[in-house]
This record gives sequence, C-alpha cells and structure tokens, in this order.
Amino acid sequence: MIHVLIEREIAPDMQSTYEEAARKILASAYRTTGFVEGQTYVEKGNPLRRFTLSKWQSELHWQRWYSSEERREQMSQLRPLLLEREKITILQSAE
Repeated sequence: MIHVLIEREIAPDMQSTYEEAARKILASAYRTTGFVEGQTYVEKGNPLRRFTLSKWQSELHWQRWYSSEERREQMSQLRPLLLEREKITILQSAE
C-alpha cells in the first residue's frame, strides 16, 4: 500500500470552481482499480491551500490513474484554477 499526498494552492476567488472540479477528480479516482480511500484537507488559516491524501493498493495502480486520459482531461480543467503546479508526494509506511 502507498499513500499519495497532493498539495494545491488555489487562485483567489476560484474556491467554488475548484471545489467542483476537485470533487469530480476524486469521484473518478474512487472508481479506479487499486484506489482504496481518499480524504481532502484545508490548511488551517489558509483556505486556498488544499491537500488530498489518497491510499492505493500499489504505486503501479497510482501511476495508471495519474497517467490516465480521464485524469489528464480533468486536470486540464483544474490546472487554470491553481497558482502553481500541484505537488505530489508518494508515501510508504516506515518500517
């Protein structure tokens, strides 16, 4: 199992548009083979900074989703709402 942390900074006045687009991406991920669960977070004191933490069966499952046409299409709608590119960190359990 791996976890994927996605960090995004929303452009001012784009929060409601971002929320809708981000929900679509997460809903699509839920239907993807290998997806286990996901949660979204807002940085305390900064509503424009968002985090998504998702759990995947393997890094291969995540990579398939990340490079899928469906995610690319949805990100093309989300990307203009961000101040900078999203930052993705792949995490594994410390043993």
